[in-house]
Formats: sequence, C-alpha cells, structure tokens
Amino acid sequence: MWLLHNRRRARTVKYREVAQISNLVKVGRSGELEDGTMKEVLVKGREVLLARIGGSYYAADNRCPHRGGKLSQGKLGKKLAEDFGSYEDWEKDFKATGAMRGIGWAILYQDNTTGKLINQWINEHETGHLAGCLPILVMDVFEHAFITDYGLKRADYIEAFFKNINWDVVESRLK
Repeated sequence: MWLLHNRRRARTVKYREVAQISNLVKVGRSGELEDGTMKEVLVKGREVLLARIGGSYYAADNRCPHRGGKLSQGKLGKKLAEDFGSYEDWEKDFKATGAMRGIGWAILYQDNTTGKLINQWINEHETGHLAGCLPILVMDVFEHAFITDYGLKRADYIEAFFKNINWDVVESRLK
C-alpha cells in the first residue's frame, strides 16, 4: 500500500491504482507511520504534516510558511503598525487580551466601516461580538483549547498559538 496526498487528504491505495490517480503524489508507504504519530514530508516543494490517528491518515498543508516568524511585511503588517503603533505593540496587546482572567476568545476584528483593527475579549458564544466587524484572527482560550497539552499554563499555550499562525491566511481576511 502507498500513502498518497491530494490537497488536504491522505489516503492509501493499492500499487496498481497509482497510475489511475494522476492528481495524487506518493509521499511514503502506509506502514511507515505508526498510529498516533505524525511526520512532515515535502509535496511539490511544500511542507505537509501527515498524521495517523485511529488507523486513518490525515494531511494538513495549511502551515505557517515562516514557522512562527514575526509578521513585518505585507498589508496586514502595515495595518497593524498603523492601528497599534507597531506589530510588537499589537502582539503585546493581543496576548494580554488572551491572558485575561476568564474563559473565551481573543479576537482581532476589522471594522467594516473604518477598516480599523481592534483587539477584543469575548467571553460568551453568543454575546459581545462587535457589530459591523469582521474577525481576522481568533484565539480560543477556553480551557478545552489548552488544558490537555498545557495544564494551567495558558501563557505557554498563547506562545505556541503564535508560533503556528499562518499569516498568509490571516492577511487574506483583510478587506
């Protein structure tokens, strides 16, 4: 059996099927990945994370291309600097918003009328969202988001969250 990748899905196929499926790329043998493990592979020059969970294979290629580097170029970086003074000032404010006592989300919104970026704490699912604003980046800080991996260390979770932001996706949400 071969492990093949097609966009966001991985699947196993028998060797004789490979010639019939032209849009899949061989990335390894299915037996190479133990259940409950992951590995990175290159597919057409792009890193893809493969995972085997419960006997099924999953692939994710929506990864941050600069591995958690600081955002400084592009439309979003310029807009954060314009509205918060600098990227660093925005990041400090966003992290502080996420570290507030309580459960909820830290959300970077863009005001649909003015275009201004705003950090906001939301502690309820259905209330407190800013009317007329578009969520650009949402960080879940309910316990279910971090307790399993980080225990009560919310700050460690927030640092890990920032290392995994795909800035290209976030920037694509700007109007």
